[in-house]
Order: sequence, then structure tokens, then C-alpha cells
Amino acid sequence: MKIVVFGLTVSSSWGNGHATLWRGLCRAMARRGHRVVFFERDVPYYREHRDLTALPGGDLVLYEAFSEIRDRAVREVATADAALVTSYCPDASAATEIVLAAPRARRVFYDLDTPVTLARLRAGETVDYVGPGGLAGFDLVLSYTGGAALDALRDDLGARCARPLYGHVDPEVHRPAAPQPQYRADLSYLGTYAADRQAALTELFVEPARQRPEQRFLIGGAQYPADFPWTENIHFVRHLPPREHPAFFSASRLTLNVTRAAMAAMGWCPSGRLFEASACGTALISDAWAGLDAFFRPGEEILIARDRADVLAALDRSEAEIRRIAEAGRARTLADHTAERRLDDFERALAERDCPEPAECA
Repeated sequence: MKIVVFGLTVSSSWGNGHATLWRGLCRAMARRGHRVVFFERDVPYYREHRDLTALPGGDLVLYEAFSEIRDRAVREVATADAALVTSYCPDASAATEIVLAAPRARRVFYDLDTPVTLARLRAGETVDYVGPGGLAGFDLVLSYTGGAALDALRDDLGARCARPLYGHVDPEVHRPAAPQPQYRADLSYLGTYAADRQAALTELFVEPARQRPEQRFLIGGAQYPADFPWTENIHFVRHLPPREHPAFFSASRLTLNVTRAAMAAMGWCPSGRLFEASACGTALISDAWAGLDAFFRPGEEILIARDRADVLAALDRSEAEIRRIAEAGRARTLADHTAERRLDDFERALAERDCPEPAECA
């Protein structure tokens, strides 16, 4: 197939989770002979941190103004099998107009931020990537979040067919690596700073660090404010490109996942970090949210933390227990949560002309 995407970014992994997701999908698509044309606005903050300049088996089209590439976009969509607009695409309105006029392509909207989208709309805020007609014009709406989010996309935004397309991992990129001393940690956390994660991060990471001053805690990410509650045993690594993630995770005894508040409240929202860390053979601790047990078996493939006591208990587990959980989590991820498995889901969703009942696609 030929697949055209109007997205936020695939060229820079700085401060966003979209790029790593798309890179895995694009590599999987290329292996199956699909061709992807990805349109991305060339904004300064991604340009300065660009860590990908070409797509395997496809085209990366960078532009400064949509008017520069409008004619090409129309031509590419006219010969596409599927054309997608994504959440946070800065030119979603113009791209949607072209996609909805596609003569033959399946017209798709992919919301990689569904709980945030719905929360903003319900608060009366403007969501630039969703037009006044909602999502009713698309043949298919894909959501990074399943469960109740799918019903909300139908009820609130008029989606005719809503299906989940969850996060994933590319095992060619994320796999066990030789630990590097600068990333050594008893507990690590990798993620961009987000205000709506801070309360949980304080409870599940900062407070345990205060209570275990003899242990080493490590945060990797971007956009952390000057007033973040650092302690002497919390170390920091500024933004890590995906190529460094395996070394980061592999040097961690345990790593923590903290879900953004809107996503955790809605549930069925597995972060790509879960799959990346487990594919690297690192044992996971995650905050709790509805649907988590559909992706990993709590206590066997992942540990759940509702408060600092749960994190401290996890740190007290034996090396054998932690290794057992890490190995089970990695096996589950490689079986069920790779880019290849998500591409299977994507291809099935495109092939289905009749949308299944909501219960079938949670």
C-alpha cells in the first residue's frame, strides 16, 4: 500500500512520543513493501533536535509553510491507499480538507492523544487538529487509547468507526544492551516533564528517593523546570535520543512508568515506554489504570505501584524476583506489543469496511 501521513513529527524525538511510534511503524511497513509519505512542518524546536532525516522505503517531506507542499500533498493523496491526519498535526485543518476529498484512499484520523483531546473539548477549549465537523468525515478513527475512549470518539466527535491502535516497540531498536555507568540506577524514569504527571512522579519516584538516600535514582528527559524537587541521589540526563534508550534501560535495576493524568483516568492507555523498557529486559513498575492487565499480568510481568510504599517494596525484592519479572515482561512484549503486531491491527482496520460493534474493538 501507499500510505500518506500528515503528522506532528517523525524526524525528531525531542519532547514528544509521536516520533518513536511512527519510526517503528514505518520500518514495519517498509518490511512489508508498503510506502509511506510523511508530511511534517519543519519547526525550529524539532529542527534543532532532529535525529532522523529519511524514512526507510518512504519519503519524509519537510516544509515551512503548507502552501509550499499543498499541490504535492493533493497528488500524493490522490494515488494513496490510505491517508492519515494525526493529533497535534500543526496543519491539520488544511490536511483534513485534502484527505476528506481523497478519491480512493481510506480516510483516517489517528489520535495519539485521545484523553487529552477529549478533556480539552469537554472543558470548552479549542482543539486545533479537530475541525468544527468533528471526525464524522473520516472512514476510520484510530486511537492510541482504547476502552471508553472509543465510545467517546463516537459520541463526542461523531467518529463512524473507532478502533484502538496502541503503542508498541521496535525490537530492532529497543533490546538489551551493555549497561553504561552513567545510566546506572536502582530506579530510573524516562519521560518528558508534564505538569499533570508531577504529583504521581513525586509520590512514586521523588519520595522513595528521599527515603533511600543510599540508592541511585535517575531521570532522563526534557523540559524539566528549575524548581523540580531534586534530591542528592536523583541524577538527571537531558533528552536522550531513541538510540540511547536501550543503554539507559539496561542499566536500571527497575524502571518506572507514570501515565499522564487524563490518560490514566480514561484507562487503556499503555505508554510506548512500557514496551520499550520491557523489550530491553528491564523490570517495570507502573502506576495503576484500568486495562493495564490486558497488556501485562500484574505481579508476574509488571509491578504496580499505587503509592511510595509499593515502590519501596519493589526495590526490596531480590535480584532473582526482579529478573523473573523482567524476563516475563520481555517475552510478553515481543509476543504481543511489537510494531509488527500493531501493523497487523492497522491493516485489519483498513480492510474492514463494516465497523465492528464497540465491544469488539476495546
